[in-house]
Amino acid sequence: MKKILLVLLMATMGMSAWAEEVNATPDGLIMATVREVLAVVKQDNSIVTDQPRLQALVNEKILPHFDFTRMTQLAVGRPWRTATAEQKESLVREFRAMLVRTYTKVFSTYPDPEVEVKSARLLDENEATVRSVIRVSDGRVVTVDYEMRKKEGDWKAFDVTVEGISMVTSYRGSFADEIKQVGIDGLIKTLSEKNRDAGDTAAAGKKG
Repeated sequence: MKKILLVLLMATMGMSAWAEEVNATPDGLIMATVREVLAVVKQDNSIVTDQPRLQALVNEKILPHFDFTRMTQLAVGRPWRTATAEQKESLVREFRAMLVRTYTKVFSTYPDPEVEVKSARLLDENEATVRSVIRVSDGRVVTVDYEMRKKEGDWKAFDVTVEGISMVTSYRGSFADEIKQVGIDGLIKTLSEKNRDAGDTAAAGKKG
């Protein structure tokens, strides 16, 4: 389920310079950016197996539209309140890096998704839920809800729910177990080591 969730994020979050007006709404942002991200891949499908270029695409088109601080705070849960400023900064950095490496790892598994935005429900002027349907290349149809919040005038995602499973909630469980066993610094170390090992593996694969 996490693999599907993350590739759907890859398919639907990004930025289009020509679509500034529709990007002013949460559903407009998603629809406009679907076209750009998929157009990049359609133009040159080799990008999905080129890790450096795929990472660059993720960093440029995907990550600017996430509120990583809020996402990390929600994923860590109560221990966030007692974390130091330095620990919070490290948690956000490693959580962000974890998502980058996961996107680049699984994107090629489910290429060419079709996205249909069903509705956008404004909870208030600064928060909204965007409901969509994703059809992936193996024939599956998956419902996806984006929890979005307006921050400094821009809509950003802080959680995604796929078939009723929240991304933030799913990480919260594993993070809670890790913090209980080794503390916040232990969680940071674990995430850092996984990110570093994944980077080393990718580099070794490219050399090979």
